[in-house]
Amino acid sequence: MGQISASVDLPAAPDKVWAEFSNPNNFEKWLTIHTKWKGDVPTEFAKGAKVSEVVTMLGMPNTIEWTVDEFEAPNKLSISGTGMAGVKVKFDLSVVDAPGGSKASIDAEFTGQMIVGALGKAVEKDGKKNLDASLAKFAELVG
Repeated sequence: MGQISASVDLPAAPDKVWAEFSNPNNFEKWLTIHTKWKGDVPTEFAKGAKVSEVVTMLGMPNTIEWTVDEFEAPNKLSISGTGMAGVKVKFDLSVVDAPGGSKASIDAEFTGQMIVGALGKAVEKDGKKNLDASLAKFAELVG
């Protein structure tokens, strides 16, 4: 199992950060693992919504069938899904008040028979690098 987290402090109000952070149509602007959506993309997420996304990690594309588990505007979005070889993925995106603005965070978890040993460590390392780069791009987007 792999777990990674990243966060960024932003000089914007939480509702402005949330509007950008939770908008699936903005993922291509900041989420570095996002390759493309497959099929219909909702204008916004809602609990129970399903969407299919191609993500790329370690140079390999993987289609994940996401389900929105929690949607608590303007603070939390939790999605989970299954990709190739039964790898299960969970992402929690959150926005909280912070001095001078907001703090946006992403917590990710990867589980499955393939996410062990050296491959598990490689996924964690690549995932952390991508989350940090994504939040840096996100800061530019809302800055």
